[in-house]
Amino acid sequence: MAGESGKIDPMYQFKIEPLAQLDLAGYDVSFTNSSLFMVLVLGALWVFMAGGMKREMVPGRWQMAVEGVTGFINNMLTANVGPEGKKYVPLVFSLFMFILMANFMGMMPFGIVPGVHPFTITSHLTVTAVLALFSFGTVLVVGFWRHGLHFFSLFVPQGTPLALMWLIPVIELFSFMIRPFSLALRLFVAMTAGHILMKVLAGFVINGLNAEAAWVPMIVSFPAFVLMIGITLLELLVCAIQAYVFALLTSLYINDAVNLH
Repeated sequence: MAGESGKIDPMYQFKIEPLAQLDLAGYDVSFTNSSLFMVLVLGALWVFMAGGMKREMVPGRWQMAVEGVTGFINNMLTANVGPEGKKYVPLVFSLFMFILMANFMGMMPFGIVPGVHPFTITSHLTVTAVLALFSFGTVLVVGFWRHGLHFFSLFVPQGTPLALMWLIPVIELFSFMIRPFSLALRLFVAMTAGHILMKVLAGFVINGLNAEAAWVPMIVSFPAFVLMIGITLLELLVCAIQAYVFALLTSLYINDAVNLH
């Protein structure tokens, strides 16, 4: 969106704005643009699943798409966790599809409608942190439920020398506790940086076209427009990669909890 003096503010796209003011016991629980896009993502996910669960003998393209994604997640968990990984397919599938659709939803050209602009919910650390804590919490629950206090042996790798018993568990514990932060930050940074870069390039294009000098559009706007197309395509790839990385790391963390040595 334009700021003062016709400038493009690349951070405006991350601004949370209330759409319906709500107050509950003194707390602001307003329905915001972030809430709206969460609902839209969940609605799109529901439509995607509902359209692909017809269980026809000769599956159509929609059903094949749903089965393909489900099989992809199932193969990932089977490879990383083993046969018991099938139990966690719904969890990892839900995380993968929610992040994937949220990322793609933020790339949709809603800006062609006056007064409407897309909102990428995964560009906010609060959202990615909740997803990461949900993944991390699942690992803790599974680990302690299956192994009890023996789960703490995860922090003492096999073959650790006695002379390093005071150091290795501390390092392993720190590495384990940093997992939700790395999950949340990786997704948050990737989405935020990509969208800022696209908005900055869009600013070059618009300001160049509005310049009084006739040579500015060809020197500034056209190269920026070509570069923006490339960055947009790259960001679409990053949207898918980040969803895959989140799902992959979650499956690896589940493996630590299930197959404790």
